[in-house]
Amino acid sequence: MAQESISVFDIFKIGVGPSSSHTLGPWRAALRFIADVKNTGIHQVDSVKVLLYGSLAKTGKGHGTDVAVLLGLCGEDPVTFDVNEITPRIATITQTKKLNLNGEQEIDFDPAVDVVFLYDDSLPYHPNALTFLCAYSNGDEIAQTYYSIGGGFVVKEGEEDGDGNHIRLPYPIEKAEDLEAACNKTSLSISGVVMENERAIRPEEETRAGVLRIWHTMRDCIYRGVHIGGELPGGLHVMRRAAALNTKLVQGKTYSNFDEWLTVIRSGGGSFRYTLDWVSCFALAVNEENASFSRVVTAPTNGAAGVVPAVLLYFIAFCDGYDDDKIIKFLLTASEIGSIFKKGATLSAAMGGCQAEIGVSSSMAAAALTESLGGTMEQCLQAAEIAMEHHLGLTCDPVGGLVQVPCIERNTMGAIKAIMACQLALQGNPDHARISLDAVVNTMWETALDMNHKYKETAEGGLAMQLPISLSEC
Repeated sequence: MAQESISVFDIFKIGVGPSSSHTLGPWRAALRFIADVKNTGIHQVDSVKVLLYGSLAKTGKGHGTDVAVLLGLCGEDPVTFDVNEITPRIATITQTKKLNLNGEQEIDFDPAVDVVFLYDDSLPYHPNALTFLCAYSNGDEIAQTYYSIGGGFVVKEGEEDGDGNHIRLPYPIEKAEDLEAACNKTSLSISGVVMENERAIRPEEETRAGVLRIWHTMRDCIYRGVHIGGELPGGLHVMRRAAALNTKLVQGKTYSNFDEWLTVIRSGGGSFRYTLDWVSCFALAVNEENASFSRVVTAPTNGAAGVVPAVLLYFIAFCDGYDDDKIIKFLLTASEIGSIFKKGATLSAAMGGCQAEIGVSSSMAAAALTESLGGTMEQCLQAAEIAMEHHLGLTCDPVGGLVQVPCIERNTMGAIKAIMACQLALQGNPDHARISLDAVVNTMWETALDMNHKYKETAEGGLAMQLPISLSEC
């Protein structure tokens, strides 16, 4: 029987911030719902209502869940939709109380009434649930429920868990031990095994081009983020810091594009403090963009979108990694580690806390950097284990339900921990490691099950309670 395959493009998705589970997932769920409605007669639709449950309700305002659902119902694509049009589009819907389903059928729709936040209701399958209720002019009604299970993955009620392809792979991988066996059997690196599996899905040229699009989106996000100051939206009055840090670090040197900026960065040397500041700047830039409803790459989530790009740009800027082949291998390796965590645990903060986001992204980046710097497969897996081991139990407690405090700074910490995990693995002997990557994946899942629900993206515990802000304010 063919098994589910999670591709590099399932782990890395181009979309819109601020949350993969609360923004991108609901957006994609709305698109799936609209596709079904179109098949059953979209021009006969009389009304639509959206019910948000659990974590989607509790932090939905701060994460823009309602905004994402409306744009999805309009048929807009999160990969290509102009993010500058989000605010005016939502304002028009709110003012006119009209919604144009898929651009084909205009219906009466009042977001204040027809998007319902059920703060006290949760569905058993997953905390991130939403239901679409649709009434037709002939009196028929349908209801469809979807679950946003983390990392932009969406499951419709009644279907199997996962969005992956169901095909036969040459090297099926469920656990790290499977990956290790495949590498030993073929003498390929982790990225080499991943590319062999990707070839079973599409031609290698398409995979390479797609991975470079992922990198270009990451690159553009960082470059854009280091040049925008001011206050982040949402009501917390958080100031953006990446632009000011960039200005301080470049010390008046001029540039007009990314490559020239990279030259300026390299000209400053490679001292520990200087490098540390730049890695922090890269991560801050991405997640400040994410918090601003800008275009980012889910890696493997939006809340953790800054870690992998920051470590990748560290490799490019300070380790001679500015080469398409090296960049592709980095992202292929990172994606496989993310896939292992998704299969063995979760990528959803609403299920597992922030260990499922920053912890996984740090693990992904650590393994990718280790391979990129010449580490063995065993050292890569050790680096991934080290990175996650020191994120175990990390809670998700966003202040005001916004992906800002402490989320933005956590990306800088995840990036630095990834680099440190890589160095520890490269300078150590993986044969002496006492904990395997599979063991830490299992531990992460057990920790997630034991974690109190208030620390799972509800804004009802932790730091979220230290700055009392009503969710309606944000």
